[in-house]
Amino acid sequence: MTFRRTILTLALLLASPALAGVEEGTKFYERGQYAQAFREFEPAAHQGDVEAQFWLGYLYAAGEGVPQNVSLARQWFLKAAQQGDWDAQYNLGVLYREGHGVTQDYAQAAGWFRRAAEQGDADAQNDLGWLYEHGHGVGQDYAQAMEWYRRAAKQNHPYAQLNLGLLYAYGRGVKQDDTQAMTWFRRAADQGDPDAQNEIGLLYEYGRGVGQNDVQAARWYRKAAEQGHPSAQANLGLLYTLGRGVKQDHAWALAWFLEAAEQGHADAMNEIGLLYENGRGVKQDYREAMKWYRRAAEQNHPYAQGNIGLFYEYGRGVPQDYVQALEWYLKAAEQGEPEAQNRVGLLYEYGRGVEQDYVQAMKWYRKAAEQGQPYARTNVGLLYAHGRGVARDDAEALRWIMPGVEEGHPFAQFNLGRLYALGHGVEQDYAQAKRLFTLAAEQGSAEGQYALGVLYEEGFGVPKDVDQAVIWYRRAAEQGFEMAQEALNRLM
Repeated sequence: MTFRRTILTLALLLASPALAGVEEGTKFYERGQYAQAFREFEPAAHQGDVEAQFWLGYLYAAGEGVPQNVSLARQWFLKAAQQGDWDAQYNLGVLYREGHGVTQDYAQAAGWFRRAAEQGDADAQNDLGWLYEHGHGVGQDYAQAMEWYRRAAKQNHPYAQLNLGLLYAYGRGVKQDDTQAMTWFRRAADQGDPDAQNEIGLLYEYGRGVGQNDVQAARWYRKAAEQGHPSAQANLGLLYTLGRGVKQDHAWALAWFLEAAEQGHADAMNEIGLLYENGRGVKQDYREAMKWYRRAAEQNHPYAQGNIGLFYEYGRGVPQDYVQALEWYLKAAEQGEPEAQNRVGLLYEYGRGVEQDYVQAMKWYRKAAEQGQPYARTNVGLLYAHGRGVARDDAEALRWIMPGVEEGHPFAQFNLGRLYALGHGVEQDYAQAKRLFTLAAEQGSAEGQYALGVLYEEGFGVPKDVDQAVIWYRRAAEQGFEMAQEALNRLM
């Protein structure tokens, strides 16, 4: 919590002993002699001098020259505020908003901020706008929020300019307008505000309100990151990971992620885990990856929770444990994370870590599929094709599988090819099967490569060709596909 104070810089006429005490107290304060300042302010405050009353409140609040006592700070701020001192009114608003020395009371905070704001105080105008935006102590009212932010922004208040930009960026109380958002973010950013600098980086990265420009995104993220802004540090780290706007450099990515992670940034922690998992910029280390995933997961980070589930499912850095895998996938899935929802469906379909349950499998596949998760869409189609957890419905099967095929997803291509090869729900057609298997195989699908090998070995829809079969089996086997290796052992 930061209280505001005003240093008196104009020479004060010695019109009264109280004014003299305020002048002397201010001089002592400027020299860092807080106890002496307090001794000068105290008698003036008891005589009713508004400046001295404010200063006593400030010294008690800050614990400068006297032991910190927020209750006494409130009493002296109140005396000054009732005489119209806007600094005291603002500080009272802060006390009530934060609940320091008083019971938290947003309505009281709004009342005191309003008194200061109506006198033209920019901080109070901004903070009153924030209360209206979030509906704390007043009814939520974006138009009022916009009005108070504008008043403060006209006084070049950087936080108000930032807040105006955010209202335009998200269309709250105004028509969504990224160009206006950029205008206000830029005004705040030019005053060095790191939040605004980070927001400008986001607009450039995603091409909102400006032409998409990763170089500019990196430039603005860096400005904020160098001021210690954790989200900007994480965003800059991602650009280094991907080589967008900067030369790809996983070591630099790690450095920026670590800066953000040390401030508790969960996304950065998850990204560090990914670097260790994949050995990018560091030696591959599943245990270290798991450490970072757990730190992010402690903040309920869904991707980290899903990654922990994968480690347990496949035994990476931990003993394989399907029960633990399901537990972690569910944490992420219940937050709506589609990859985890699909993995939950798989565990239910195959009875890993849980009793086999096609109805539950369909439930979780559908949740993921409705978000466009490509594997889940095909999995929904396959359950319809085989009547598992639902009545068999060949038309529904195709309806769910075809979008993935049309988008070029190899899992969908392989599985539709398999249905054609078997004549399951469609007329048997080896030519179509070969076409689909080839599309999948050429994208690296081990299943598609193995299936092509079978067609060539058996002569299904193609002339029998053991040499071609071996080529495709070998490609699948190189990816660890066991059935392909068994076929090679048989043929070689």
